[in-house]
Amino acid sequence: MAKYGEGDKRWIVEDRPDGANVHNWHWAETDCLVWSRNLFSKLLSDLTVLDGEGELFIKTKKVDKVEGEAYVNIRKGKIIPGYEISLTLSWEGEAKDSDGKSLLKAEGLVEIPYISDENADEDPELKVSVKDEGPIGRRLKDAMLSKGKPLILEKVRVYVQSMAKGGPAKDELEVKKVAPKAQSATSSAAAAAAAPATKPKESVVEKKEAKKGFKTITLTEKFSCRARDMFEILMDDNRWKGFTQSNARISKEVGGEFTIFDGSVTGTNVELQEAKLIVQKWRFGNWPDGIHSTVKLSLDEPQPGVTVVKLTHADIPEEDRYGNATVVENTERGWRDLIFNKIRAVFGFGI
Repeated sequence: MAKYGEGDKRWIVEDRPDGANVHNWHWAETDCLVWSRNLFSKLLSDLTVLDGEGELFIKTKKVDKVEGEAYVNIRKGKIIPGYEISLTLSWEGEAKDSDGKSLLKAEGLVEIPYISDENADEDPELKVSVKDEGPIGRRLKDAMLSKGKPLILEKVRVYVQSMAKGGPAKDELEVKKVAPKAQSATSSAAAAAAAPATKPKESVVEKKEAKKGFKTITLTEKFSCRARDMFEILMDDNRWKGFTQSNARISKEVGGEFTIFDGSVTGTNVELQEAKLIVQKWRFGNWPDGIHSTVKLSLDEPQPGVTVVKLTHADIPEEDRYGNATVVENTERGWRDLIFNKIRAVFGFGI
């Protein structure tokens, strides 16, 4: 199964002025784990929690551990952070009497087991422990929990906000601006002239002329499975998440809405016939406003265990909102490489 960030390089147009990926099927990903460790160390090390209040002196020492994953995806100028991190922070405290004589010096840990983008609007769970569990040690621990917890969570929120702004990819995002339409069109024309011409198989792929400014794609694909299995895969959000490695929410009701590829594609169900037909309205986020295409997936099982899927994707705009004239080509490639071929690979339906 593919991992995040292992997209087909053919889908990433590195020399475009905006540096964005074509048609939102894949994205540019920046690993942020090392950056996250450095930022947490800067935010949480050597913080004064108490400086004599109640004869207690408490401060954080250093960030001992930051584990998990953290990354930022940038797609069409949109920042999509992702992180699941656990953090361990050491602290030290001292209790004194009214004469300033030290009663106890103790050390402990602060553990945050789960900092996640999924819960970015909520404070994470925080645990405080101390090595000396005697009465004075527990007093220091309670003080660290009551006074240190708000301070530490405030710093965690700084991290969450920094990731939402792009983390280490923020500067890159500022530089990569979308070029004017004329420049994009020139780049697309030059790329098209340099690319070798390929003729699709007429029996499998056909681009039909539609209304002016729009195209229709048809594909016919065979799979080693039952038609009902293919229908279930195409209409189940958990299976979509599995073979695309991206978030999806799919209603199984006519008129219900869906969102796939981390929200890059949205739409509604028009007609559903179990194991036979799926008709949906599709819209990509980088299309001009108000444009919706029609997807029709006909499922036929000419013999048990062999399913033929006939796709008709109509009313695809020739250009996206940025003037890039590769929408139809990349939509076709997306269906083939990121949907049909992925289904074959992940579920073992290849023929």
